[in-house]
Amino acid sequence: MMDIAAVLKNKEAVIFELDDVLFPEKDYLLQVYYLFAQFIEYTEQKDAGATLAFLQAEFKQNGVDELFDKTAAQFGIDAKYRYNFELLHQNARLPLKLLLYQTMLDLMQELVVNRKKIFIVTAGNPEQQLNKIKQTEWNGLEQYLTVYFTDELKLQKSEIFQNILNDNNLLADEVLVIGANNFDEPQAKIVNLQYISSLEIFK
Repeated sequence: MMDIAAVLKNKEAVIFELDDVLFPEKDYLLQVYYLFAQFIEYTEQKDAGATLAFLQAEFKQNGVDELFDKTAAQFGIDAKYRYNFELLHQNARLPLKLLLYQTMLDLMQELVVNRKKIFIVTAGNPEQQLNKIKQTEWNGLEQYLTVYFTDELKLQKSEIFQNILNDNNLLADEVLVIGANNFDEPQAKIVNLQYISSLEIFK
């Protein structure tokens, strides 16, 4: 198991991605699918249970690609409902709050206690990412977060990382990036930031 305390000893700030780093992205998406299945049952009298079961199984096996098209073909759902499917991804009011991984909650609370800065730099649809943030149970941590949406700023993550360094008078070796995909690591390396995959922390 990684000794994250040792890694953080000389760091002044940590930059996190959102999905599958602070919480499982599927916890958001599966609730969106539940709401869409309920919506289709209400508007088209199609069985919500069957629709949801298909969405869950298809997502688990093949991910999000063409998920609406596959579901529409399976149940004869009109293409006009693609708008509702996509809109729910952006503004769904979730039945349940998103919960941080316990490991990450503990880590962020430790950062706050030690007066270290916390940043979130997240890719993806800005409205959708903001909706996730608003519906996450932060346990009081929200007041210590500074969030950047790469798609809104139209910047590469490396450019945002550099801006964070400049704006906060931080040196590269004082900042740690915690990500979850193959894109985050090379972006961190461009500006010489230490990178750790969240998977390493969860081991």
